[in-house]
Amino acid sequence: MIAVPQWYNASLLVDRNLEAGREGRVAVYCCEEEVTYGELARRINSLGNALRELGVRREQRVLMVLNDTPAFPVTFFAAIRIGAVPIPTNTLLKSDDYRFFLHDSEAVAVVFDPVHEEKVRAALNGHPEEVRLISTGGAEGAHAFGELISSGGEELSPARTHRDDAAFWLYSSGSTGRPKGAVHLQHDILYTCETYARHVLKITGDDRCFSASKLFHAYGLGNNMTFPYWAGASTVLYPGKPAPQAVLETIERYRPTLFYSVPTLYNAILNHPGAAERDLSSVRLCVSAAEALPAGIWRRWKETFGLTILDGIGSTEMLHIFCSNAEDALKPGSSGVPVPGYELEIRDEHGYPVEPGEAGYLYVKGDSAAAYYWRNHEKTKKTMQGEWLAAGDWYRQDEDGFFWYEGRSDDMIKVGGLWVSPVEIESTLGEHPAVVEAAAVGVQVDELTRIKAYVILREGYEGSGELVGELQDWCKERLKRYQYPHIVEFVEDLPRTVTGKIQRFKLRRRSEEEVVRRAEGEVV
Repeated sequence: MIAVPQWYNASLLVDRNLEAGREGRVAVYCCEEEVTYGELARRINSLGNALRELGVRREQRVLMVLNDTPAFPVTFFAAIRIGAVPIPTNTLLKSDDYRFFLHDSEAVAVVFDPVHEEKVRAALNGHPEEVRLISTGGAEGAHAFGELISSGGEELSPARTHRDDAAFWLYSSGSTGRPKGAVHLQHDILYTCETYARHVLKITGDDRCFSASKLFHAYGLGNNMTFPYWAGASTVLYPGKPAPQAVLETIERYRPTLFYSVPTLYNAILNHPGAAERDLSSVRLCVSAAEALPAGIWRRWKETFGLTILDGIGSTEMLHIFCSNAEDALKPGSSGVPVPGYELEIRDEHGYPVEPGEAGYLYVKGDSAAAYYWRNHEKTKKTMQGEWLAAGDWYRQDEDGFFWYEGRSDDMIKVGGLWVSPVEIESTLGEHPAVVEAAAVGVQVDELTRIKAYVILREGYEGSGELVGELQDWCKERLKRYQYPHIVEFVEDLPRTVTGKIQRFKLRRRSEEEVVRRAEGEVV
């Protein structure tokens, strides 16, 4: 049990650095700016006072449409400090998404960067309630972020919030229907720091963090803000798109010791021209999450840079990683073992634990879990089941206690009465020298389910019937006989979410449409 005072405000994560004498230590490096912990605290207090002057009250929501700059942590903790509720949002979304967030949350203020102004104003068009606008770069009809900080007083005591009061929301990705607002409590951040940050990262004040995954993600929020602030470490914020060249340049310039990313970007960096010659020597440890990291990418990264990637699984609802590999307990291709402070179970469709080695639905227990989904009682009941949360992923546990991702429950393929994990097929194909990436789905052929693989080839290889046979044999030799792809299609790219995850449902839909067109006599 991690002790949190009954009356606790999550903005105290910053205050702890002042109490420890770290006021002059750099908290944030961003472009040409360096912000110390002392300056960060002053900006938070000033903006908190200004928000109060603008009429923002306890428990009212503040929508954030901000890139990764110092304005993000300032806004986030300023809102929490006065008892308001910040809502970081994905900056890659469209105006219709922000319109939904505004309506659903009844936010009374929006803080945005100028680059997102057009989408924010479009979202507000016809909105029935008054919303205070705050722009980090100045905009007509909006309060200037810098002026609010200059005018607000630098002293501000945190609101007397209970450890179980709402602190902030994070909207889920919304892969099935509209996004759901996961309501996180004041104690949740501290719980993730005392578990994953302490026991897996073993982060200290000597670390410098750089997360290619953005702060608006639960993953990035911990990586590049809450974990380093808890430890008194420094962070590197990059406001642009995390393309391979930009990421490599940022690492070489700022020399981080901890680097966080996702499998898609690790793979893209490995395939980037000249990547092997780049200097990543400052990094002591790499972390991956958001989707399963194939063992092939893990090995290539290790061979290329000599660096270990710790892969794990987390979620918006659990706030960060709850199952992970560690430096002293690691199996490439697995999601590792439960992080201290969390419990995991694999259950069948009736909610009973499965036999050892069998696959089933993953359940997790830990005190960083969201309290509920905002205005979504039915989904809350299905997902948050007492102390346990239904993660929605299909997993198995091996004899050593390591958890292996088999896919989302709705991505599993049943062939000949046997369940097949698309992830196993994709990982195996990804280890073939001709393959950059692959996605496997179930398709209907003569009213029977067959496995189809969509494959992106490495430069220098061309798709052919001979290569299809070679890839099929490759899988047959390494997997169970029924797990090989019956059909292989070579493609230039794969459909993805804004966070880079492969959208298998779109590939299934594409295959279904092809079947319909064939039935109607169209050429495909």
